[in-house]
Amino acid sequence: MIKWLGHLKTITAHKCLVGRYCFRLGLYRQGLLHDMSKYTPVEFLVGAKYYCGYRSPNELERLETGVSSAWLHHKGRNKHHIEYWIDYDPQTGAMGGMEMPIRYVAEMFCDRVAATRIYQKERYTDAAAYDYYVRSEGHYLIHPNTAALIKSLLKMLRDEGEEKTFNYIRREVLHNKK
Repeated sequence: MIKWLGHLKTITAHKCLVGRYCFRLGLYRQGLLHDMSKYTPVEFLVGAKYYCGYRSPNELERLETGVSSAWLHHKGRNKHHIEYWIDYDPQTGAMGGMEMPIRYVAEMFCDRVAATRIYQKERYTDAAAYDYYVRSEGHYLIHPNTAALIKSLLKMLRDEGEEKTFNYIRREVLHNKK
């Protein structure tokens, strides 16, 4: 298959799945607009060049060049990524993660579940997104409240399944947000 077409199919399948998940939570606007920057030339062309179908092209670009230009563009335009929320802490002056609004944590949950489902295909389980998060959490700059919430939601998905977790997010997390 032509690499650009494979990449287009992958990002579109991911976007549609995140959209479906966001709609389940009542996040209609976020579901429609999720990851639109992936279709811009700066992200799409790099993604097509490094497309392999089973992992993020950003990882492959980073391995080859030392940095992912597509990721730097993407994370700065998409509020569902923890990296969007990195700034100087006004109390300490140190770089750190700022607390994410609940609706973006919910979208991040949808994004992580969809990404693991798309890349793992038939090997996907409800534990996949949690396992990926736990393997990576040591290097995240993330606000403690945001970290606790996303980890608890991914753990709930692992332990109690998709239906119960989505219902909980819609009814308890988003309904009772600060």
